[in-house]
Amino acid sequence: MIPEGRHQVNTFIVDLKHQPGELAKVTEAIATRGIDITAFAGLTTGNSGAVALLTNDEAGTRRALDSAGLKHREMELASISLPNRPGELAKVARKLADAGISIEAAFPTGMTDGKVAIGFATDNPTRTKALLGAGEPVAVGQR
Repeated sequence: MIPEGRHQVNTFIVDLKHQPGELAKVTEAIATRGIDITAFAGLTTGNSGAVALLTNDEAGTRRALDSAGLKHREMELASISLPNRPGELAKVARKLADAGISIEAAFPTGMTDGKVAIGFATDNPTRTKALLGAGEPVAVGQR
């Protein structure tokens, strides 16, 4: 859950090469600082890829990635809780597409009472939140 007074959660998107050990490098840089990765999604295609991460310590994650020389960027998340049934994600994806909003990353951040919380990193987080009626971002274990 997000602490009181916290209004924004960022995801870290880390660029990767498509080769053995890239995800290990990223996760080890974060783990050695005692930071918990609370959600992530990754994909490689061709010779490159990326991993999107949520952690329980954004400032520490930023320092860890910088110290390790890992190329990354931060994006604000818009989070929505969807019923866990077929077609719900498709409805949201279509709504954002029809509004001209590009989704850079989307991944589950938690599940409660038959609903799944999805975090969306888009090119327009303010508009995304307004369109989805997104509330406070949901990030498991966020400090």
